[in-house]
Amino acid sequence: MRQTIGFLLLDNFTLISLASAIEPLRMANQLAGRELYRWFTISLDGTTVSASDGLKTVPDATTSTPLALDMVIVCGGVGPSRSVQREHLNWLQSQARASRRLGAVCTGSWALAKAGLLDGYETSVHWECLAAMQEAFPRVALSTRLFTIDRDRATASGGAAPLDMMLNLIGRDHGRELSAGISEMFICERVRGEQDLQRVPLKHVLGTTQPKLLEIVALMEANLEEPIGLDELAHYVSVSRRQLERLFQKYLHCSPSRYYLKLRLTRARQLLKQTSMPIIEVATACGFVSTPHFSKCYREFFGIPPRDERLGINGRAPAKSVMEMAALDSARHDEPTSPVSSAVLALAQAQGEPTYASVRLL
Repeated sequence: MRQTIGFLLLDNFTLISLASAIEPLRMANQLAGRELYRWFTISLDGTTVSASDGLKTVPDATTSTPLALDMVIVCGGVGPSRSVQREHLNWLQSQARASRRLGAVCTGSWALAKAGLLDGYETSVHWECLAAMQEAFPRVALSTRLFTIDRDRATASGGAAPLDMMLNLIGRDHGRELSAGISEMFICERVRGEQDLQRVPLKHVLGTTQPKLLEIVALMEANLEEPIGLDELAHYVSVSRRQLERLFQKYLHCSPSRYYLKLRLTRARQLLKQTSMPIIEVATACGFVSTPHFSKCYREFFGIPPRDERLGINGRAPAKSVMEMAALDSARHDEPTSPVSSAVLALAQAQGEPTYASVRLL
């Protein structure tokens, strides 16, 4: 049941996104004690590809190398519209015709969209690329979520978000215990899910045309524990209450009080997921006068009460400490003409690690 994943490297790809996608696969093999995943880096002609930080990667294969891939993930970065070439699009379209799953990290979604392979799919991309992609590819359903898994497409926004996407994919393939074990090995406080959103800077949404609105929102964000009244907010930035409400309705499509409530509840959700603070303290820290009122607002906004939100995160089982040495059988699966995946070497080196085969798979 081993899966082979090809990572197509575009010029100026972000190295952190590539590493965030590959490292969970390496650790899945290590904790399972056998090769669950194999990966190859790919470029058009096999020449060195530079990442956005200047580090250079020598790909394992070219787009003409015969590889039996189960999935292809495009790794983008700076200037995707300049990095994507016609040859990239042709190859990606051929992979789609071969019924391979497709994915992207950072701005790699641009290549898939350009190839017409994201039409009708919900897609995540780094917030900096959202507006440009929306204009260029109106048939793509863009999302501000950290990552999105929609049928046979998996896209992550960038940075560390590919780690969460891969942990979710691994969890689907091999169970939650393995993905939880990988998370613990990487000192990852929690595995974020598809419902988690990117924090898109408001100034990116509004530009510099609404300084008063940006100032008001900054005041709201700085005063979550003791919310400021709307009249007082209007006074601080020298606008009327009515003008304040018109600004929010026109540019943020909600009332100021609703937006303020959203900020406070979003902060509460972070505290519930990322800390062990009692719910009553979370409510107080986010400006709610009572726990029942906080619970009512939280349920109305997120669809579940705060207690269930916390139990959903803390209910994951820890990885079992089971040492079970197993011989590698990678070599017998290799085709004579195929390049050697670095997954084989990484797994062989991991045999000496105390976590080798520490998660038993059914």
